Amino acid sequence: MTASLQASPALMDRALLQRAAIDALRKLDPRTLLRNPVIFVTEVVSVLVTLLALRDAAAGAPWGFQAAIAAWLWLTVLFATFAEAIAEGRGRARALSLRAARSDTPARLLRSADSRDWQPRPADALRPGDLILVEAGDLVPADGEVVAGIASVNEAAVTGESAPVIRESGGDRSAVTGGTLVVSDSLVVRVTAGPGSSFLDRMIRMVEGAERQKTPNEIALNILLAGMTIIFLIAVATLAGFASWAGTPPSVTVLAALLVTLIPTTIGGLLSAIGIAGMDRLLRFNVLATSGRAVEAAGDVDVLLLDKTGTITLGNRQAAAFIPAPGVSAASLAEAAMLASLADETPEGRSVLAFASAQHGILPPALPDGAAVVPFTAQTRLSGIDLPQGRFRKGAVEALVATLGTTLAPELQEAVERIARGGGTPLAVSRDGQILGAIALQDIVKPGVQQRFAALRQMGIRTVMVTGDNRLTAAAIAAEAGVDDMIAEARPQDKLDYIRRAQAEGRLVAMCGDGTNDAPALAQADVGMAMQTGTQAAREAGNMVDLDSDPTKLIEVVGIGKQLLITRGALTTFSIANDVAKYFAILPAIFVAQYPALDALNVMRLASPESAILSAVIFNAVVIVALVPLALRGVGASRGGAAALLRRNLLVYGLGGLVVPFLGIKLIDLLLQTLGIF
Repeated sequence: MTASLQASPALMDRALLQRAAIDALRKLDPRTLLRNPVIFVTEVVSVLVTLLALRDAAAGAPWGFQAAIAAWLWLTVLFATFAEAIAEGRGRARALSLRAARSDTPARLLRSADSRDWQPRPADALRPGDLILVEAGDLVPADGEVVAGIASVNEAAVTGESAPVIRESGGDRSAVTGGTLVVSDSLVVRVTAGPGSSFLDRMIRMVEGAERQKTPNEIALNILLAGMTIIFLIAVATLAGFASWAGTPPSVTVLAALLVTLIPTTIGGLLSAIGIAGMDRLLRFNVLATSGRAVEAAGDVDVLLLDKTGTITLGNRQAAAFIPAPGVSAASLAEAAMLASLADETPEGRSVLAFASAQHGILPPALPDGAAVVPFTAQTRLSGIDLPQGRFRKGAVEALVATLGTTLAPELQEAVERIARGGGTPLAVSRDGQILGAIALQDIVKPGVQQRFAALRQMGIRTVMVTGDNRLTAAAIAAEAGVDDMIAEARPQDKLDYIRRAQAEGRLVAMCGDGTNDAPALAQADVGMAMQTGTQAAREAGNMVDLDSDPTKLIEVVGIGKQLLITRGALTTFSIANDVAKYFAILPAIFVAQYPALDALNVMRLASPESAILSAVIFNAVVIVALVPLALRGVGASRGGAAALLRRNLLVYGLGGLVVPFLGIKLIDLLLQTLGIF
């Protein structure tokens, strides 16, 4: 994996802290803070208290208390902007190597796909639709789709994987990314992205946080926090009126301190950092989210669609047995299976050749000149070859039977069903229209998959296996893996229909895919994770791209999304709960002179009203910094359901939010006394 995406800069990294401190000062611009109403109000109050302190200093009146309150109010604002800046800084550090990967090399612009006449063109002058030639040793100058040729491409600049990958036209591995290196052969590429909008450019902007938009839940929480701020503003103004009626109105500085300590500054200061950190955690898994909405949606997913091959199973199905039809010798079936697989370059096809050679000593001949190869397609679900000695086919049993218009012998039908019930995949083999028997392919469920699906089930997520296998085989694998549902003999439309039905029931759906035929379902899903090795259509349709092209990572993505939501909820609970302790610190301090009975609420026995107020303001600022590591790291997700999660949040962050401020404010008060300030 790419080191710049994998390795997070240490939180105490000096360069990161220095850059974050500078950015935090820049973010004090009121036009920037308007996006965060809680911190904006805090800044306005800080300006007001600062002006009052300056006025008193100029008039020769006592101004030390006002200055101390003003200083800590400014630090509250600065700590909030620092939390966001340090989260953005971690992403910015990851973007440095991505910027280095961008290529400004000249391109070879072709007149047509069939022509090799080219003219030089700067990479930044290429436009979508242009055809370019890239040869061994060239950097791909722009994102595109291979329209001719096959070549090995080193994508380490993007994925970090040093082993070259194959890129070819007409398949699910036809997309190339600007900045990658062609290792061998040549390709004709149709440009699909203009300057500034390439995959790498979008990665850089997303990693830096420049394109991060607030998600619906984040917007809703911002509205809630703004509403609470307005309510507390009205409450403080009302308290001022009551105090004035009693004859001893509190100072504006004291009321300002009360307002700032009561409004939810803790979660207001950490909210943006939590969202940025969620995308940062995805990047550590080499997953690029094209929107914050996708990360958040992953946390609310109800249905998870996973391919069987390579995700639930190891994906390397191997020929395990030849089952001849009645009256057919095993050697004849092995020879026909071997000939039908001569042009099949898939692992399954090569395993048939190896099995025929190992079990029956039949060495595969070279592919004869003039042989008519019948390629496999999703529609026919069979492949083969036409030779002078016959027409050989192999493929899904139902497909081959339907194509030939015949039926299986009862003994062979029973054997096919037995293979399927055992979780294997039966392939029928024919010669000149006669079915000779079946090949048993075996795949293995990945270790630990059952436990992972069980954990997802506890979180309320329904797992669905998608496979092109027949229903019997699919049912056997589904039972062994422990999935909740399956789509057998799946076509692109089947996946799209399943997603639409689930969404019509109010569910959120996640799926992964890499082919052009997956694009409609990826676009329809709430979380669509495309593979980096997939087609351009798939990458454009999804809202996440996995740079490692590992479909199993979708499970981790769901976990990261849930962690983001849990972190936001936990810190919101803590922020609201710790306001209660501030009531016991500030309210008695303000009104104890008018209402001596309020001294009973001074449970912390703070030294003086001034010490109580300043201690609460200091704690209000310091707690933001203390929670920054937790906001960036995230709160761990438990395996229980919603009820267990609620209990844990209330116990740890609700009760903790009540207890910690009492301890913190008291310790600060003792420190102020020790220093002789009060």
